[in-house]
Amino acid sequence: MMGTLGTLGAIVLHDLSLAWRRRGSLLGSVVFFVIAASLFPLAIGPDPQQLRALAPGILWVAALLASMLSLSRLFAQEYADGSLDQLLLSPQPLALLVLAKICAHWLTSGLPLLLLTPLLAQQYSLPAGSALLLCASLLVGTPALSLIGAVGAALTLGVRGGAVLLCILVLPLCVPVLVFGASAGAAADAGLDVVPQFSLLGACLALSLFLCPLATAAGLRIAME
Repeated sequence: MMGTLGTLGAIVLHDLSLAWRRRGSLLGSVVFFVIAASLFPLAIGPDPQQLRALAPGILWVAALLASMLSLSRLFAQEYADGSLDQLLLSPQPLALLVLAKICAHWLTSGLPLLLLTPLLAQQYSLPAGSALLLCASLLVGTPALSLIGAVGAALTLGVRGGAVLLCILVLPLCVPVLVFGASAGAAADAGLDVVPQFSLLGACLALSLFLCPLATAAGLRIAME
């Protein structure tokens, strides 16, 4: 058990150090999120009520698109240098190794967006309580986006024009998470009960956590055949 945990921790630390060395790509996703979220108030106008109503959907869409930018690189380095074969031959379950890489991806792509959301929510005149609940919905939902995206990253690995194909495959699958996440933020701003939306978000996360590592592992084996 300790050997498995040590291996998973090593993969997470390796991917985090690799992301830090290529922090230009990491900053690209963050800058895209900030710019996309900041452009809408300029286009919509200064009406506070309209901005508050649209804020959860806009911030969720911006977070989804920003997370897509880094998905194509999830397994690209291992595929290019041949270390993906070592993962496939590892005595540890491939699905757990994949889960460690997905965890590192969320830490470098989803967590920065989550931390920036309260600041960006101020542009939409969201109260502090609504902004925190919106962050909570992103905390539950963005890991599911990374899990679903990993399946597309595995299926398009090594494919020419894979980044575009990945978005085509993944975006429709992310629609339920997007809908439940945005509706949770909207319900919080309206003062309604957010438990149903968070329950559905949690169900999406649990289902993704169970199915997506297995599907990603199968996709990697297919890509390496």
